[in-house]
Amino acid sequence: MANNNKEEPIEKQLWKAADKLRKNIDAAEYKHIVLGLIFLKYISDAFEEHYEKLKKGEGEYAGADPEDRDEYKAENIFFVPPSARWSYLQKRAKLPEIGKDVDSAMDAIERDNASLKDVLPKVYARGNLDPASLGGLIDLFSNVSMRQGNGKGDFLGKTFEYFLGEFALAEGKKGGQFYTPRSVVELLVEMLEPYKGRVFDPCCGSGGMFVHSEKFVKNHQGKVNDISIYGQESNQTTWRLCKMNLAIRGIDSSQVKWNNEGSFLNNAHKDLKADYVIANPPFNDSDWSGELLRKDGRWQYGIPPASKLIMRGYNILFTT
Repeated sequence: MANNNKEEPIEKQLWKAADKLRKNIDAAEYKHIVLGLIFLKYISDAFEEHYEKLKKGEGEYAGADPEDRDEYKAENIFFVPPSARWSYLQKRAKLPEIGKDVDSAMDAIERDNASLKDVLPKVYARGNLDPASLGGLIDLFSNVSMRQGNGKGDFLGKTFEYFLGEFALAEGKKGGQFYTPRSVVELLVEMLEPYKGRVFDPCCGSGGMFVHSEKFVKNHQGKVNDISIYGQESNQTTWRLCKMNLAIRGIDSSQVKWNNEGSFLNNAHKDLKADYVIANPPFNDSDWSGELLRKDGRWQYGIPPASKLIMRGYNILFTT
């Protein structure tokens, strides 16, 4: 008989608690609110941990200034200004202006970290998110840290991924625009075996293929720095999710581009010679501008009909 008393994983408990606070907000909008807070908690935890080392000034950190941005850049840690630190926001969680405080925090982080420019959500002062619910979310995530789990960033990264999957389920068919089921991603990565080289996803969604490629390398005792990732995404809000998803894993996303024309019409990596290409492409698309691409060099195995692109959910998977 199954053990019904088995405690649920903490990320599932967090999801249920966060979902109760959603109230009348659509899942499509709520995911940016919640995932933005998880990301903010992660970078603030990482910052605070290094801040304490610098403040103690022991060993290699002797004489270091904990407010010097370069000290964090050298360690690949995002600098978090005082008004954006989780400890500051947590103290203000019960105030009616907490929404404006979080939006201002996101702006401040973008100003001090060029790689996050135009990435973070500023949706917390909107009228449909009441301050009490936002404060409840801040209190909820205040009880967890990036150090839970087996490694740096492991727990909050896992939580971010779990929440992405739950939001995709909540959104139904539209969720497929930003999330490929974990089982499918893991199967493709295991088949591809990207140990070393350039990994390219021409329609990368929220970056799941990249996250699991990095996991594959680690699980097989490889060096994560032996692979580099390249991607593009046509939906800007999904691209933002991707950038946060990769940052929370410590994965360099500098070559993941927002390409509003889409990879069919405008490849953002025209000169890239990738070692691995892996993707879950859009399918059953009736307006993909196929008439403009009749002589495209990518159709070496056959030219699809210009009127309707039907892939029936097949995935692209190959190595060069």
